[in-house]
Amino acid sequence: MGAPPRIAVAVVTMGNRPAEVDALLESVAKQDLAPARIVIVGNGCRLPEFARRLSLPGEVTTIDVEENLGCPGGRNVALARLRDFGDIDVVVELDDDGLLVDADVLRRARDLFEDDPRLGIVGFRITDEHGETQQRHIPRIGSSDPLRGGYVTGFLGGGHALRTAMLHQIGDWPAEFFFAHEETDLAWRAADAGWRIRYAPELLLRHPRTSPARHAIYYRVNARNRVWLVRRRLPIALIPVHLGVWVLLTLVRVRSTEGLRAWFGGFAEGIREPAAERRPMSWRTVWRLSRLGRPPVI
Repeated sequence: MGAPPRIAVAVVTMGNRPAEVDALLESVAKQDLAPARIVIVGNGCRLPEFARRLSLPGEVTTIDVEENLGCPGGRNVALARLRDFGDIDVVVELDDDGLLVDADVLRRARDLFEDDPRLGIVGFRITDEHGETQQRHIPRIGSSDPLRGGYVTGFLGGGHALRTAMLHQIGDWPAEFFFAHEETDLAWRAADAGWRIRYAPELLLRHPRTSPARHAIYYRVNARNRVWLVRRRLPIALIPVHLGVWVLLTLVRVRSTEGLRAWFGGFAEGIREPAAERRPMSWRTVWRLSRLGRPPVI
């Protein structure tokens, strides 16, 4: 057996949650497996001084980025720095307002990757401040049991771990998405390359209960990125099916006229604007995702 995977932690913040980031980093410092490296990115901001002086295990790197690059762009900055070091096997990425409740999260994540060489992504279970997991945070269609783990087709951006060998093969986050559906783009590329995605409910991240619609750009960017996603990743025959399903779901779910107007504006933008690369998944991958419970049209 080789050496156990080396773990790094990456946190991206816009600098507007100093108390939350402080608490998150304290929870990282209390882990019974110390990360080899920690990278903290100030996304469009200078990091507060606490992030520079806090006593943390491992080697800590702070990076200030002048422009807000969005969630995926900021994460790519952290990944690029870790890639420069060249000694990390698994990167744990955590939302800046999250909290590791248990002290064994990093060790358990490391063990999962060590036991399964084709495991590319591990998704954490997210609970709110009352210990409840929202339905949208369970990576299965129609599942109401947040404690049922196993192999799945997607993962949550708030707390997850990525194998660096997988990223080397499939590429990093789609920075142009800025916000929304970047996890699905990465998950579909990973699945198409033969990597497995595991939902591990024993790896717990506490995160305040929120709605993605709290962001002013949510409806527009959500629709635009969905169109980009399917243009980039689905076989041509499935693109109209996927988009048709989501138009119907949006008409049913969105009650706000303003929200619908923004959503269809983003939908048109996604069709009109270039979607960058097109690397559609194979039909074999479509079948595998369907067998796991989520065909890529839903």
